[in-house]
Amino acid sequence: MTSPRSKPLVIDVDGSLLRTDMLFESFLAAIGTDAPRALKIAWNTRKDRPRMKSELASLSQIQVDRLPVNPEVLALAKAAQSEGREVVLASGSDKKLVQALANRLGIKGEHLGSEPGLNLTGKNKAVALVERFGKNGFHYVGDSDVDLSVWECSSAAIAVAPSARVRVKLEALGMPVTYVGKGWSARNLVKALRPHQWIKNVLLLLPLFAVHRLDFHGFERVLLAIVAFSLAASSIYIVNDLLDLDADRQHERKHLRPFAAGSVPIQVGMVTSLLLGITALTLASIIDWKMLGLVAIYMSLSLAYSVYLKRQRWIDIWVLAILYTLRVVAGAVAGSVAASGWLIAFVFPVFMALGCVKRMTEVARAKHDKRLPGRAYAKGDRGDLLNMSVLSAFNADIIFLAYTYSETAYLLYAGIWELRWVVIPVSAWMYRMIWTGWAGKQNYDPIVFAMRDRVGLSLAIVSVLGLYNAAALAGV
Repeated sequence: MTSPRSKPLVIDVDGSLLRTDMLFESFLAAIGTDAPRALKIAWNTRKDRPRMKSELASLSQIQVDRLPVNPEVLALAKAAQSEGREVVLASGSDKKLVQALANRLGIKGEHLGSEPGLNLTGKNKAVALVERFGKNGFHYVGDSDVDLSVWECSSAAIAVAPSARVRVKLEALGMPVTYVGKGWSARNLVKALRPHQWIKNVLLLLPLFAVHRLDFHGFERVLLAIVAFSLAASSIYIVNDLLDLDADRQHERKHLRPFAAGSVPIQVGMVTSLLLGITALTLASIIDWKMLGLVAIYMSLSLAYSVYLKRQRWIDIWVLAILYTLRVVAGAVAGSVAASGWLIAFVFPVFMALGCVKRMTEVARAKHDKRLPGRAYAKGDRGDLLNMSVLSAFNADIIFLAYTYSETAYLLYAGIWELRWVVIPVSAWMYRMIWTGWAGKQNYDPIVFAMRDRVGLSLAIVSVLGLYNAAALAGV
């Protein structure tokens, strides 16, 4: 008779051994590789899961050696191996991926996975394991309700962070149960929304300040637009993170992001992104149809950037500048003020410079000379990025000075020379941003860096005070 301690240990992969799901990983990686083909596969094989898994796995070719592993479950596998027990991976994911994962983790043997004609989940998995080991002939590690039919056929259950509902059903089976791991937390999901990035949306207030209009109605509408843009941005941040999983896992800092690290399930991210997007569009429609259109354009362009454009040299920087400039246009629409051509002409090159700074920081901090994962730049592009950022900043300076000679400036400011002096701290701020990006002293996001840089904040305050002084002379 087989001793309980010598029985094979069968381990589910998705959500158990791995802190992710290989089907979703394959789909998202395939979207990044060839979005039209990935979507065609998903649609054509929607009623044939094994075929879908196989074709997506072939298209995506995900790197299993970078997938986040649950250390507690891996420790169980290693302990069983050290006791001389057979360890078998049994997963609903494509069999080729399961075998590749087993090879990576040093778990030898014949492992089970889905293959054409067989979707190895639920009862299908239970039947396959009973045929191989006999009823009650193995211990099983799983995590969800789809594993209940497998646990029924096992002699001992190990549950990885099960939900309360699954826990109740599992305990009703009347077998030994061991619980390991913790589920995902709302705190990590909030982290994935990047709420610190919402500070960028104060740009929507710029058109109101530019025309010195501070009435409550306009301010109220702009605040609602800021909320809509913040939720829309968070929706796209999640999409970006989901499409950048492999690239983030190779990054010195981004590998800690919730989806890359597996601390929040991909499925939760997809649902949250959809809900945030719907809410953002709903809030925008409350303002008016023009704001709805602007938020829709912002989300569509951001999505195109995440799926494809961010890997296109120079185009990615233009798109980033356009996305920032859209915020300024949206602020004018929400505040019911004219979107000054001078303001748009000034902010666009500023954002072009900051886009270059973002890429320049990434290549400056890169530890190799190859192209950055998921990007079109390498260390050799650092000089070109510097030239473009300096040229953009110089253009912004020229436009600012030209504005001070315009009729609009004379109507809004009596202190024209005081206004012209503002170009000095503004220029100093931009060139400081460029220098810190060139030196790799920023933390990848120039806007976030600017919010924390004391020298830069001091220059920004001097600039604002200069504008206020020039306006005050006009009695504004």
